[in-house]
Amino acid sequence: MNSKISGVLQIAAVYIGTIVGAGFATGREIVEFFSQYGFIGFLGMMIAGILFVFLGTKVMLLAVSLKAKSYQEVNLHLFGQKWGYFINGLFFFMLFGVTAVMLSGAGAVFEEQLHLSKQLGVILTAILTILVLYNGVQGLFAVNVVVVPIMILFCLQLFFQGISNPSFFQDFFYIPSDVNHWKSIISPFLYSAFNIGLAQAVLVPVAYEVNDRTVIKYGGILGGICLTLILVASHVALVTVPDAMAFDIPNAMLMKNLAQPFYWIFIIVMYGEIFTSLVGNVFGLEKQVKQYVNMNSLLIFICILTLAYFASIIQYRTLLSFLYPIFGYVCLLFLILLLKSKHK
Repeated sequence: MNSKISGVLQIAAVYIGTIVGAGFATGREIVEFFSQYGFIGFLGMMIAGILFVFLGTKVMLLAVSLKAKSYQEVNLHLFGQKWGYFINGLFFFMLFGVTAVMLSGAGAVFEEQLHLSKQLGVILTAILTILVLYNGVQGLFAVNVVVVPIMILFCLQLFFQGISNPSFFQDFFYIPSDVNHWKSIISPFLYSAFNIGLAQAVLVPVAYEVNDRTVIKYGGILGGICLTLILVASHVALVTVPDAMAFDIPNAMLMKNLAQPFYWIFIIVMYGEIFTSLVGNVFGLEKQVKQYVNMNSLLIFICILTLAYFASIIQYRTLLSFLYPIFGYVCLLFLILLLKSKHK
């Protein structure tokens, strides 16, 4: 029984850690897809939460049914042989795009919060990533075990700070007069489709290794519920921030204004969340490149991060605003096919 519970918690932690990345940790992603729409954004979060619980679990159960070791096999099953390889290539470039966003997000922490050069932050982060990957990824799992629970605690702190704000109910139920209703309706589907679509790069091999449908089912459900609660907790605080769309890292402004004693700890945790996501993405990209190119792993890491560096020169919020919605539309088809798919 204890091993089952431990397995469920591990699956949930992997799921949460995979989804929570640069845009999620900084709050920018939540503002972009939900909080800017006020109360309509909260309703969208409930839809996204249901999709996280149901489809995150389903993609792992489908992987077990297919005995799939990687997301390529799942995509070939969903899209067929004709389109599957094209979609796999597209997903590879999407993962690279997200890697650039993560690297840019790390630079944004240095620039906006530490008042240092963004390029210095990007270069230092790239070097740290290479050092970690060169020495193996065992430390990555240990970091996630520490960072994710602390991030949850900080989200709860923000939640309680948000509801204690005198204007909380007015801010929470407020609907902007200039809200784009089409974008507010499609946002939860784009957001969940994008995140689940790319998360399968981690969820599929994890499900293959665990190979226990009961553990996977309850782990996916628990992870999806926790992701929803983190979303809501962050949103509750973010709606109280005037002009939240103007900041690259709105969560940091919240901590500075509402919980000053914890501000620098939050910056460290936020950077750690971005860093661990970046390392995971680069590791996943390297495994894909390795299938087609006989090249030293260290050289592949350097090439990936060098290309991501040039992409990260673009402003962080510009990357997030442009890339994430486009990837979301691409992943919508994945989400629809996943809904239609059947597993044993």
